[in-house]
Amino acid sequence: GVSATKDEVHKATSKLDKGLYPKTFCKILPDIAAHDPAWCNILHADTAGTKSALAYLYWRETGDLSVWKGIAQDAIVMNMDDMACVGCTEHFMLSNTIARNRHVITGDVIQAVIEGTIAFCEQMASFQIDIHHAGGETADVGDIVRTIDVGFTAFSRMQREELVINRIRHGDVIVGLASDGQSTYEAAYNSGIGSNGLTSARHDVLHKMYGERYPESYSEHTEQEYVYSGSKNLTDKVDVRGVPMEVGKLLLSPTRTYLPVLRTILRELHSEIHGIIHNTGSGQTKVRRFLQDGICVVKDGLPECPPVFNLIQSESGTSWEEMYQVFNMGCRMEIYVPPHIANEVIAMAHAYNINAWVIGRVEKAETSSVLLETKQGTFRYS
Repeated sequence: GVSATKDEVHKATSKLDKGLYPKTFCKILPDIAAHDPAWCNILHADTAGTKSALAYLYWRETGDLSVWKGIAQDAIVMNMDDMACVGCTEHFMLSNTIARNRHVITGDVIQAVIEGTIAFCEQMASFQIDIHHAGGETADVGDIVRTIDVGFTAFSRMQREELVINRIRHGDVIVGLASDGQSTYEAAYNSGIGSNGLTSARHDVLHKMYGERYPESYSEHTEQEYVYSGSKNLTDKVDVRGVPMEVGKLLLSPTRTYLPVLRTILRELHSEIHGIIHNTGSGQTKVRRFLQDGICVVKDGLPECPPVFNLIQSESGTSWEEMYQVFNMGCRMEIYVPPHIANEVIAMAHAYNINAWVIGRVEKAETSSVLLETKQGTFRYS
């Protein structure tokens, strides 16, 4: 139902202005707020995607409203962590747009999403990351939305000298930050799933009975052979490194934010950072869009895949080459730095109980590409 490469979207937006610095991870705008040439504005929008359909299934099956708080975090983090990739880690304004079908989504769900928003903002405030929630719009649009869509728009103003403009170069090493585990600011184990590839994860892993019970949870245009074609129930337990976890909770792990650790890294090492890449859509190949001609990114030190991705692959039979192009596979944030500061970056991540490794390097090449050397095979994307 989705495209990891988003070729049609990129084609449609190819003529749009790229902003002040085309190689930044987010579009950078002139300082429209105060017209100060030393400053810039960032306006960013994103959603939790089809993860909300998975939350809908779990809520309907179990009555557990807490999953909707996670959906709020998913949508916020998809904005905030993209913005952090250009050096923006504070002074955020946030507005939500929630579109629901009120025939199936009750007021309790809306309340849980809003409570999740408030809780996330309050937690980030404890790290001196100020997020001001400006409210938003809740629309009852059952003729358009089958269940619910949760999205946010974020704004910030920052000094141009503090920007991280991707200048990834030959000789850089790549420090990868784990997407799974339990950081110091998380209350439970995080599977690392994030908010990308959930259409695949939902349909490939879950049993066909969910399509029969909840036809509103998927598009009527989807070919039936692909609708909930897996073997698992939401409450089935799977082994996660010796600990049993529900399949539903594994797939619904809230998207981890890296704001606290990135804020620390940028405050100490800003001038040494050559690029930050958030491995969301396009998975481990995301960096391709930000490479200059003549360099190749080689990743030969990626961590072992977290259990959630092995579960998806075993249920779906998806090739490992495609898995690495769709999912973050255990490493959702990459920092490109000179080799001599790699250990400092790793130590800063470890201080938040986030695993980090040197996962690769940047080499000269005739054409730009990403080369993955993994236990499952060697894959080149160009």
